[in-house]
Amino acid sequence: QVQLVESGGGLVQAGGSLRLSCVASGRIFPINAMGWYRQAPGKQRELVAQIMWIGNTNYADSVKGRFTISRDNAKNTVYLQMNSLKPEDTAVYYCKGTFTVYSRDYWGQGTQVTVSS
Repeated sequence: QVQLVESGGGLVQAGGSLRLSCVASGRIFPINAMGWYRQAPGKQRELVAQIMWIGNTNYADSVKGRFTISRDNAKNTVYLQMNSLKPEDTAVYYCKGTFTVYSRDYWGQGTQVTVSS
């Protein structure tokens, strides 16, 4: 039905940048929203950033001013540009999609982001 595939994670030094990508495929239209969540070891999964398909965005307070979520409609892709990374940003980052035709959310497999101090 729906497949979300993340990429772009990796190891980076504190202060560095990474860009995550999430490509959606399958029967995905209309799209309500897509977002990025993260889960660090021993912690609950938390919202990082979300973009509504009409354009509204919202961010966790901890990433405001450092991360930017955006989308490319033609490529069915959502991006998360992460700048000024901190060790506390280390986590597995997951893409989530909410689609009108389905009663459930869809998740990607996750991509590891590790920020060294």
